[in-house]
Amino acid sequence: MRTVRMLAAAALAGAALLGPAAPGALADTPAPSASAGSEAGPTEAGTTFRTAAAFRPGQEATAQASTGDYLYWVFPADTGERPTVEATVTLPESALRHGSATWRVDVYDGLRRRQPCMYGTQSRTAAKEAASLELACVLRPVRASADAWANDPLPGSYYVRLTVTGLPEEDLGQPFSARVGVDISDRGGAYATDGALAAPLVPGATTAERAEAEEEQGRRTAVETAAPEDGWSSGWWSDRWIWTAAGGVLAALAGIGGYALTRGAGRPPRVPPAV
Repeated sequence: MRTVRMLAAAALAGAALLGPAAPGALADTPAPSASAGSEAGPTEAGTTFRTAAAFRPGQEATAQASTGDYLYWVFPADTGERPTVEATVTLPESALRHGSATWRVDVYDGLRRRQPCMYGTQSRTAAKEAASLELACVLRPVRASADAWANDPLPGSYYVRLTVTGLPEEDLGQPFSARVGVDISDRGGAYATDGALAAPLVPGATTAERAEAEEEQGRRTAVETAAPEDGWSSGWWSDRWIWTAAGGVLAALAGIGGYALTRGAGRPPRVPPAV
């Protein structure tokens, strides 16, 4: 009976330890959708990486342009986050178009490396009669660090590029409008790493010495300007530490329970001491 009580107490202790940590490590924490009445973002888009219009997750960026233009936006993504880029293109009037059109959305990191989509409709062809089309790209979770040869997504700025990739030549130059938003899911310690970048990959990032000099002069650095609303994470903390500590406590409790089950009841009272 005593052993059963010990094991029950160990199970309750394990549940109490894992209970608070489970939501952060296993469940996503999605940000409000940009298409569901979120705060307004920029109303124009850049035409190159250098002129990309900045917006934050949860905002909706809009733009009006001519078919054939390249539109660029940029947003920040931090360690442990998995961005989902969504774009809606309102096409020109069908009476003015001469055929179907294929649109595509691409995402690049701070080093301007194109990042592959885990899933989502990155490219779609709209029929001549279609009024609009929707595109989506779910990126891989952002890692705190990676090997130099790897193409893993790292903390910093992410560029969204929207353009048409195929249409009749007569349709070039027709006006269209676009809406772009980003949802962020927190993936927690499941994708955490032990390393950290010296600075997030953002345009204009400088060395530590120059950043310190700019701070002394009262000017914001490029890293601070491009940071998310709550700032960049330190890169070393994640809820993986909670799971590690909880696993150690459960292992100790399991050892105590195993010892209690195997040690036996000791010497029976009816056996003489000399035997």
